[in-house]
Amino acid sequence: MSKKKMSLRELDINNAGAWPLEYKIGACVLVGLLVFGLLWYVLTREKGDQLKSLESQEATLRQDFETKQGRAANLEPLKQQLAQMEQQLQQMLRQLPSRTEMPDLITDISQTAIATGIQNDLFKPGEEAPKEFYAEQPIALRMVGTYHQFGAFVSGVASLPRVVIMTMHDISLKPRGGGGNNTLSAIGPNSSLELVGTVKTYRYLDEEETAAQEQAAAAAGGAR
Repeated sequence: MSKKKMSLRELDINNAGAWPLEYKIGACVLVGLLVFGLLWYVLTREKGDQLKSLESQEATLRQDFETKQGRAANLEPLKQQLAQMEQQLQQMLRQLPSRTEMPDLITDISQTAIATGIQNDLFKPGEEAPKEFYAEQPIALRMVGTYHQFGAFVSGVASLPRVVIMTMHDISLKPRGGGGNNTLSAIGPNSSLELVGTVKTYRYLDEEETAAQEQAAAAAGGAR
C-alpha cells in the first residue's frame, strides 16, 4: 500500500527534518530567495542612490563642457575682434596731439582766440593729468567777446591741423559788466559776453609713457 502524501497543513515547523524531500527543497529555495532579496535590497539601495548622484553630476559636467566648448569655439574670433578694436583705438588716439605738439597746440588755441577779437583776461594751462590711454590738459579761462567772436573761435580751433578735443567744465557765460537786465536773451549779437570756467584738451600717450604707466601699475600691485 502506498504511503499517503503529507499536506502543507500537516507539516510541523519544529520538525523540519521529518518533512518530505520535495518540501525540504522548496523550503530551502524559498529561504534562499528571501536571503538573496534581502541582500540585494541592502547592498543595491545605497549603490542606487550613488548612481543617481553620479548621473546628476554627469549631466552637470556635460552641460558645463558644452558651454566651455562653445566659448572655446568663439574665442579665436573674439580675439581677432579685440585686436581690431585695439588697432582702431590706437589709430584714433594717434589723431590727437603728441607730447611734443601739446605746447604749440595750447599756444595755437590762445592765438586763435586773439585772432577772432576775443579778449583773454585769463588763459592758464593747469597740471596735466595722465589717464590710461591719454592725458588731459586743463586750461582755466576768462574771455570776453561777442556771440560771433566765440563762434569764430570754436570754428578756428576745429580747423587747426591736429584734431583738437575740448570739453567744458564749470563754464558760465554772462553779459559783461552790470546792468538792469543781465539775461542772455535780452542782449544783442554784438553785446559783450564774459566766458569763465575751465576747458580740457587731450593728447595721446606715447609708447614710453604707456610703458612707464604699466611699470608703475605693476609696482603698485606688487606692493599691496
